[in-house]
Amino acid sequence: MQPNSMRLIGDTTLYDNLFQPLTLGAITAKNRIFMAPLTRARATMPGNVPNAMMAQYYRQRAGAGLIISEATGISIEGTGWPGAPGIWTEGQVEGWKLVTDAVHQEGGFIMMQLWHMGRLVHPDFLGGEAPVSASATTAPDHAHTPSGRKPYEQARALKKEEIARVVADYRLAAENAKAAGFDGVQLHGANGYLIDQFLRDSTNSRDDEYGGSAENRTRFMREVLEALIDVWGADRVGIRLSPNGETQGCDDSDPATTFGAAARVIEQLGLAHLELREPGSDGTFGRTDVPKQGPMIRQIYSGSLILNSDYDAAKASADIEAGKCDAVSFGRPFISNPDLPTRIRAGAEWAPNKNVPDSWYGRGAEGYIDYPALAEEQAEG
Repeated sequence: MQPNSMRLIGDTTLYDNLFQPLTLGAITAKNRIFMAPLTRARATMPGNVPNAMMAQYYRQRAGAGLIISEATGISIEGTGWPGAPGIWTEGQVEGWKLVTDAVHQEGGFIMMQLWHMGRLVHPDFLGGEAPVSASATTAPDHAHTPSGRKPYEQARALKKEEIARVVADYRLAAENAKAAGFDGVQLHGANGYLIDQFLRDSTNSRDDEYGGSAENRTRFMREVLEALIDVWGADRVGIRLSPNGETQGCDDSDPATTFGAAARVIEQLGLAHLELREPGSDGTFGRTDVPKQGPMIRQIYSGSLILNSDYDAAKASADIEAGKCDAVSFGRPFISNPDLPTRIRAGAEWAPNKNVPDSWYGRGAEGYIDYPALAEEQAEG
């Protein structure tokens, strides 16, 4: 921990501890300003294939200490977002090589986030078949489909003998991510998607060894993580969790017990990082009865902890200084500020998003690769 995280030079604020290197397993990030996974829906369709425009987008943001890619479907079964990229075909692997090459040419690191949406895949993506989940439940609200918004439909519970097949899909995705040149993988265990659906008791009512107690509900997550570790080694595998209340209809009656059990698995497996979607200072694990020890999960997991959601530079620096986390991942600020670390270092104003939220999931370059870097703004001014 750096003793003086913030110093003033003229009217520019430099947050020194955000620019200290951080070792996460086999990767040493050049700063602690990470890029959070952001669904942008720019893959070439049909086929969910990454493309040159996506490579330019990630190249522009390679100044992040670590880029965690947008959520990437591990299979047709697990992908239910129009324009989302995948990692289950050779064409997708070749498309992602454009991205990883671009990031590495700029001196950056990029890990792939592996995604199975579970019950949040609409049958329209599956030829009319029901999506799969931990149990037969239905998500609230509407799905985005190629033909517009439609109500979610009831998922079917994965049969016990099917779970090994899904784990194998994750393994193949991890192997393909390695072939595509990524620096590691992050398991998407947050936001109400399949891993989260197994973890939380509102979506997992199974009566076999994958349901019931919190420890049982972590079993699927553990098996997937073990498969990823077999491919990559634990020092290049991380996970994202969201232990902070309901998300997309997925909730838990005792999150401290549930996510404490998950954190113990992550600690036992020795993962390189744990990223938490933890909005605000009053997030579920942002409080503790022992303030100097930080969030509860930090008392269980001893690896690199990344917090995300609603941060500015000052709050990120303060939380790192206080020992609450080791790095902060920024999401929406990276959309309109491709060189966010440069702007933070210079104390420059952050550019606002334009055409929000339409441009988040648009199909073209507008609102995607047309945001200028600080140097370009200054040259134009």
